[in-house]
Formats: sequence, C-alpha cells, structure tokens
Amino acid sequence: VDYIHSVFTGDMGISISRFPSPVTEVIGSQILWTLLLGGTALIFAFIIGNGLGIIAAWRRGGFVDSTFPPVLIFIGSFPYFWLAMVCLYYLGFELGWFPMSHAYSDFISPGFTWEYIGSVLYHMVLPALTIILVSVGGWMMGMRSTMIAVLNEDYITMAEAKGLSQRTVMFKYAMRNAILPNITQLGMSIGFILAGQLLTEMVFSYPGLGFYLVR
Repeated sequence: VDYIHSVFTGDMGISISRFPSPVTEVIGSQILWTLLLGGTALIFAFIIGNGLGIIAAWRRGGFVDSTFPPVLIFIGSFPYFWLAMVCLYYLGFELGWFPMSHAYSDFISPGFTWEYIGSVLYHMVLPALTIILVSVGGWMMGMRSTMIAVLNEDYITMAEAKGLSQRTVMFKYAMRNAILPNITQLGMSIGFILAGQLLTEMVFSYPGLGFYLVR
C-alpha cells in the first residue's frame, strides 16, 4: 500500500527491497533439498562407479568386469522416473522398507537433532538410490576405459619392475592418473543429475524444485 501511494504522490524514496519476491522465497526454500539429494546421489555414484571401474580394469575378465558393466548399462538405459516408480512400488509399497514420500517424517519437528537428521537420511534413500542406479554405470565404464589405457603406460611397467606391491601400483600410480578425467566430468554431471532429479522428486513427492514445479 505504501509503495502504491508513493507512486501516485511522487515520493519514490521507498526501498524496493522491503518487498521480497515470492519466486525468490519459493526457490530459496526448496533448492537446498534439491542440492542435498542431487549432491548425495552424485557423490555416491562417483565413488561406487569409479571403485568398480578400477577393480574391473585391474582384474580384466573377472567377475566384476564380466558382470557389472552389462547389468549397470542396462539399468542406466531406463529413465529416472520409471526406475523411481519401480523402486517406490516394490521397496516402498510392497515390502515397506522405506517411506514413500516427503523428506522427513510428519511427526518430527525440523531441527538439528539426531532424530530429524536420521529421518531425512532415511527418506532420502529411495530417491537417491534411483539416481545412483541410473548414473553409476557411466562412471564405471569411463573409469574402466581410462584405467586400461593407463595400465599400458611405461611408468606402470617400471613400477612393477621395481617390485612394488600390486596395491601400491593400482592406487598410487594407475588410479591417481586415470581418475583425472572423471574429476573434470564430475562438475559437468551436476546439470544432468539435477535434470533427471526433477522427475524423481515428482514421483516421491520430495520437496525440491521439481516437486514444486508441478505444484
């Protein structure tokens, strides 16, 4: 009312900052949930995928190398929302292992308590799991390919000729150089994770930007 009065009276000394934008408030209150879910899923997918890629490249033809790549690539071909609905139905509805909606229990007041933090983590398992399952295959195949190329380098042969243990050669020589392209890819993957996460939030009614976009 004061702002409208100032327009008609010519007194424009009033500060516009007194009127916060509703859009800013909505985005600011929900973006933390989106970043929490997306960041957690991305970190776990990065660690699991790269770990499996290292093992698959180091022991080529073994169980991990022959089993996990086709299975993870097959799972990764499904859309985020379809896999989310499958997990929601079987793990949430049929088995009742995980909650089916929201970011924490309705009977817990938000606050820095172990009960609230545990509820947030428990409700985040299913949404994060669907994102991890879809993306972990790409991380594994990328790390596997890079590791295989690095293992053919001369300094790896020199390290083995010096009598270093296989563990030392794998982690201190091969892995440290092979993981560099994936670290670069980590930053580029944030946008893709968040894009698929919007549909996942809709399925689980998770209070992020995707869920409020529908509302």
